[in-house]
This record gives sequence, C-alpha cells and structure tokens, in this order.
Amino acid sequence: MHRFFIGPTILIGTTIINLFRIVFIFLRDFFVVAIAKIRLTSGLIVNKLSLVNYGSKKLAKTLKSFSKKLKINSKFLGIRTVRAKKKKAAKTTRPSYAYFVYGIVFSLALYLPFEFYRWYRLLPNPEKVALEEVPKPTKILDRNGRLLYEIYIDKKYEFVSLETIPQHMVEATLAIEDADFFSHMGIRPLSMLRAAKETLFDENIQGGSTITQQLVKNVLLTPEQTLTRKIKEAVLALVIETKYSKEQILELYFNNVPYGGNAWGVQSASQKYFGKDVKDLNLAESALLAGLPPAPTRYSPYSNFEVAKTRQKYVLDRMVELSYITQDEADIAYQSELSVKPSIEYIQAPHFVEFIRNQVQQMYGNRFVDYGGLTIVTTLDLDVQNQAQVIVSSEVEKNLKLNISNGSAIVLDVNNSEILAYVGSVDYFKENWGSYDVVTALRQPGSSIKVLTYSLAFSKGMKPTTKITDQPATFAMKGSKPYKPVNYDGKFHGEMTLKDALANSYNVPAVKLANMVGPDNIVKLGKDMGLANWEADGSYGLSVTLGGKEVRLIDLANVYSTLARKGVYKDLESILYIEDSLGYKIYESENQDGKKVLDSKVTEYIWDILSDNKARLPAFGTSNFLTISNNKVAVKTGTTDEKRDNWTFGYTDSYVVGVWVGNNDNDPMNRNLASGLSGAAPIWNKIMSLVVQENDAGAEVKSDQVSVLHKPEQIP
Repeated sequence: MHRFFIGPTILIGTTIINLFRIVFIFLRDFFVVAIAKIRLTSGLIVNKLSLVNYGSKKLAKTLKSFSKKLKINSKFLGIRTVRAKKKKAAKTTRPSYAYFVYGIVFSLALYLPFEFYRWYRLLPNPEKVALEEVPKPTKILDRNGRLLYEIYIDKKYEFVSLETIPQHMVEATLAIEDADFFSHMGIRPLSMLRAAKETLFDENIQGGSTITQQLVKNVLLTPEQTLTRKIKEAVLALVIETKYSKEQILELYFNNVPYGGNAWGVQSASQKYFGKDVKDLNLAESALLAGLPPAPTRYSPYSNFEVAKTRQKYVLDRMVELSYITQDEADIAYQSELSVKPSIEYIQAPHFVEFIRNQVQQMYGNRFVDYGGLTIVTTLDLDVQNQAQVIVSSEVEKNLKLNISNGSAIVLDVNNSEILAYVGSVDYFKENWGSYDVVTALRQPGSSIKVLTYSLAFSKGMKPTTKITDQPATFAMKGSKPYKPVNYDGKFHGEMTLKDALANSYNVPAVKLANMVGPDNIVKLGKDMGLANWEADGSYGLSVTLGGKEVRLIDLANVYSTLARKGVYKDLESILYIEDSLGYKIYESENQDGKKVLDSKVTEYIWDILSDNKARLPAFGTSNFLTISNNKVAVKTGTTDEKRDNWTFGYTDSYVVGVWVGNNDNDPMNRNLASGLSGAAPIWNKIMSLVVQENDAGAEVKSDQVSVLHKPEQIP
C-alpha cells in the first residue's frame, strides 16, 4: 500500500463514520428547534384530551407520535399534560445552543484529519532509508587499481550486508541500544510519553529511541531535540516497520549510524578505529564500537580512552544480562588489549590526487565528485610515483647547501601521452608550502625553451650544420633600450654550427634565430605543442627564446613529448576511465590520433643534437648527468637569471622526464649550482634510469646522421 494510505486511511474511515452520526444528530436537533419555535409562536398547549386555544385531539396525537419516532422527549417539544388556565400565559423557553456545539465538533471532525494528512505528506519519504543516499566516497586509483585517495564530505561511508557483520557486533548493539528490537512495532509508547514530558518541562530528552527511530533520525530527519521532531520520528518509524523486515532495518541501521568523526557506518568505523574490515572484529572491539553512537566524542578511544573502556564494560555487562555472552567471556574481552589505530588520513601521490580532483570537478561539478561514489582510474603508476618522490626528496636534501629547498618532477608515457608520475614538491605535508604544486606552477623555463626556436628555424629550411656566429650583437627594441644578449659564461665563442649552439645552450645564437623567425611565431609553435598559457598577441620580445615567458612544468614536458612523437601533439592524459556508483563507465580515454605540428625531419634534427653528449662537451664536460647507461636519450637543461629556476628535460621514444628545482619564494640558488652537474640534472638522471631500466630498450629516433648529409650554410 502507498505510504500515504497506511495511517491516514484508518483515521479518515473512522472520521467518516463519526461524521454521519454527527450529521444525524445535527438534523434531529434542527427539527427539534424548529418545532420548538412553532410552539413558541403558536402558543401550543396540549393536555390529555384537547389542544387548548388552537388544536384538536388529532394534532396532539400526531405530535406525540412524531416525538416518539424521533426519540425526542415530548416535554422538549412543549407537549405537556397541564390543565389549561385561561389567564396564565404560555411558558417560554430559551433556544437551545446544542447546534452551536455540534457545529464546532463537526468542523473539527472535518479539519483535523485533512490537516494531519497534509502534515503527513510533508514528511520525508520513508523509502529513502533504503536508497543508500548517504554519500559514497569517490575513489581515485592508480592504473593498476591501487587506492590513492577517497573523496568524501564529512562522512566516509561503505555499505556492508548484515551477514558480513559479526553476531557479537549485532548483539552488542542490541544490548546497548534496543534490547526489544525484535518484539516492538518501531516505537516504545512509554518512552515516547517520557520524552514528551521532558520536552514540556524543558528537560533533556535522554534515550528512548528504538533502532528504527534512530535510523529515521540519521537518514530522514534533522538531529534537533524537539517534540515535533520526536512525533515525526515516531510516525515514520511505524511506517518503516510496515515496509521492511527487522533484518532489513537492522542492516540499514548499521550502515547509517555515526561512530565519530567521518566514520559513517560500521564498516567505516571498523577501518577508522582498528584498521580492519567489520567481519574481522572481535568481541572486545565490537563492544567498544557499539558504545560509540550515543556520544562518539565523549566515548572516543582517541581522546578519552578510559571513558571508552568504561563504556565498553557497560556494553559487555548488558550482553551478559541478556545472556548473549557469559561473564567469563565478558571479563576476557574487557581485559584484552585494544589495538586502536592512529587517526591518519590515507593519501598517496597527494599533488596528483588534487590535480585529478580538480580536473574531474571541472568535468562533472563538485557535488557529483564529492557525493557520487565515482571510481576514477588514473594513468599514474604508483611504483614509479613513489620512487620518483623518494628521489626528488632525497636529492634536494643533499643540495641544501646550494640553497635548494624544493623540487618537482613528471614522467610521461610518450606513446599515449599519459602521466606516469607526478611529484609536486619534496613533501606535500611540509608546513607552510609543501602542498604548493610546482608541476602546475608558472615558472621561467630558461634555456629549456630553446628547442622551440631551433625547431622553427629548422622548419624554415635551416639545418644542424648551418653556421652561425656567436659574437656581441645589439637588437633594437620598440619602446625600450636596445637588447644585448650575453652567454651564461660571459664569453663569446665565434662561428659554430646550429647543432653546437643548441647543444651548448649559447644565448646569442638563440636570440639571433629568434629575431629571424619572429618571437610571435615561437609563441605560436609553443602553444601548438602544449604551452596552454601562451598567446601569440604580439607582446613578446626576443627574450622569449631565453625563457622570458613563464611556463608550467607539465606543459613543457608535453612539448618534449611532442618532439619524441616526431612532431605529433597529443593532449596529456591523466585518467584512463571513470565509473559511476553502479559501475557504469561514464568516461574513457580515447586513443588519440594527435595533430601534426612539426615535420618529422625537424624532430630528428632536435633528437640528433640533444642526444649527442660529445657535442655539449665545451659547456658541460664529460662528467655530467645527461647520459643514461646503455640508453641513448635526448636532454636539454635550463637555468634562469640569478639561478632562480633550474630545469632538466629528457626523452626517449618511450618516456619523457622533466625536473625542476628551486625555491617557492623565488629566492636565488647558490651561484655554484652548475646546470647538468647539480640541481635538477642528478634527479632527472635517476628517474630516467628508473623508467628505462626494465621498460625501455633504449630505442631512439634515428637521425640518419643528418649532420653530415648537408652542405654547411652561413648565418651572420
């Protein structure tokens, strides 16, 4: 039967019967009053034999017969057996007020049932208790299904069946909360009366609620202690008892009761306090948990362990009273040691988790992510992530003398443009600035951006063997002083090939090339290759080729990933697929075809230059960290003015690794920091060695020895 017709049907049926009775009485008395009025106006007086003044015997008999049929006292009609007295006036009576009283009763009889029906309709739908509307956590997993983090708002919730819950947990809960659960109808009338009395006399409402009522309060109603809420609670409890079995109600209760903090439901509580599933709880642990719901803070084993133990003993004693356990079992349970787990929030790869959370919230909105019970399977490889995090943290720790306080790194799978590792800082939990994510922060890239300028130059017909002169040069700048670039070592190196100029990262040749190809064209290519924050709006000068425009580590890594894919740009992928709470896929990454933004020959030139360790000997020497044993890799470094940022990017045809070190507050690093020898390079070397060691055979993008196939050209 529909929920609205369970209680109200009985009330309305009873009311209709009473209504007919009231109408009959009302009509009967109406005729009585009418006849009384006739009597008053006509002066009708009846005696045993005749009607005095106006009547006859026949009329008298008729009135008497009428009064008997209506069961009306003839005296009320004024039919009296009195002797007529000519000089005595007829006695008058006041009109009856019975019809007024009946009118009020009649109105209330009509109003109250419908008012109750209207009030009842405004109550929450009792069926919601079984709809599992308590928010489910959204789980973020790595590519192999390992948990990174659970997103939940206020309540951490995981549904379990009643069969999963140990019998002693059920019995402990019944003993302390509702020993008569299987025999009552959802409420205890005497307890309800006591609660009403306590409310009327401003006393605290203590206990009295059955498990069914507590389920109603936890799921359907607000927790305020008022008589109105108690009435609603009782009505809904009665309805729920007609809709669900006792076992169903008990299961719903265990999954919707607060045990303290964000632990919502017995499974979440078991994990929170003991680090185990509810099915593995012993008697001692069950007794402690069963005592928590009435006052989780007061009975918390974290803040009030002795109080929690006292409460546990009370639960065990109640179980003995109800013959659930023996006294010996209770004593053993109480004396056993409780291994309460520390309250620690579980999270792995925290910067990446926040990155994913923000991304999915932009896709579906905050509420769907926070309450939707999604399963988000990411591209992250937790093994690579954890090792990369250790490398970054330990290497930065070694370089504190160089005034390096922070570092970050990213690892990409070239083929699918997937993020395999994402290290946002040396320690996410470091006070004040640890949670700051450098992977997505805007920083100046230094010389690591020069690959754009050289790629554009090669696209316009230049070659690695093309000659260029490294000598003092002045460039007129509109609206500002002439620009005079210098090299990082303060020297000029004369004539050289473009290969040597890029391999040794000389600044003057790079600025000359930028002047030739145009800063805006460099910016446009950068945007095409993944630099999302760049706009070709004419506001960039020649310094863009030396890192004058800020970039994000994650975006610049994708630029190098585009080079590794022979000029094919692909959007970065961080999520493999997303399932809703029912297990249906609502998102799945697609195998991108990508967009060709550079000619393959150009990327081969860049590979040939950046993978040739001999070509960079003048600037970096032989003892650098830019080579990987048994693997050929392309590498480019970058350092900004005053050494505020230090970068290293490198790639094979399978992986890209990008690393940054520096200080969040832009404080300069030590002047002794040597790019390629310290700072980011050693970190890059260890992470790249890690990812290629077993997964990459060192396959390379063949250059076909382009450096010796072309006739040298001269650039002034």
